Amino acid sequence: MLSLRSALFRPMCSYSRHGSTLVLAEHDNATLNPATLNAITAAKAVGGDITCLVAGTSCDAVAKEVAALDGVSKVLVAENAAYAGFLPEKLTPVLLASQDQFKFTHIVAGASAFSRGLLPRVAAQLDVSPISDIIGIKDEETFIRTIYAGNAIMTLKSVDPVKIVTVRTTAFAQAEAGGASAPVEVAPGAAESTAVSEWVGQELSKSDRPDLGSAKVVVSGGRGMKTGDNFTMLYDLADKLGAAVGASRAAVDAGMVPNDMQ
Repeated sequence: MLSLRSALFRPMCSYSRHGSTLVLAEHDNATLNPATLNAITAAKAVGGDITCLVAGTSCDAVAKEVAALDGVSKVLVAENAAYAGFLPEKLTPVLLASQDQFKFTHIVAGASAFSRGLLPRVAAQLDVSPISDIIGIKDEETFIRTIYAGNAIMTLKSVDPVKIVTVRTTAFAQAEAGGASAPVEVAPGAAESTAVSEWVGQELSKSDRPDLGSAKVVVSGGRGMKTGDNFTMLYDLADKLGAAVGASRAAVDAGMVPNDMQ
């Protein structure tokens, strides 16, 4: 009787829904951030259908660019003046509405300030644990990430019904344009945000150097630089190498350079 019961129960335990991934597209309403291309490659490693969500104020051009990428099955577009500045408080209901309708098994984005502000909010609403900055994928439930400031590598398995993941952009190749474009649809309507935050504006520093998060070459300085002025030597070297400039936590905590260089 025990063996018969086990045989009957085993198929029920092994049943799982077909995998599907929602990739959050990061952009500026005009061009797609390269981090999204890495996230799509990671989504392909997970397997199943890939849907991309493009949310912004006027992002038709970005949606067409995403639809042409290899591996993308469908593109959801959410346009609203309230999404100016891409505030996490405004975009969280958009992701939740898409998740509620399509029941994705994975939600993926490139690791960046944008995703770090948005996806933990979504994870909290869905009552799951986010998995940050992965560098590898073993299967749809098992991921590889670094811990202890990169001094150790951890393999973890998530049993959450929805895996919310950010990927380290340098660990995955960038997706390329494929054949036929994927269909573009209007994203499900989201509940009106009750957040009191309001987008005012931004002041961006311009640099010809590559972005620190996705650069192939990084020149980094630490406490030994003594002062922020000495980082000029690293800037000059980075310009010759076509590299980004980073800094250790000690240098940032000492006030030598801004936090975004860590």
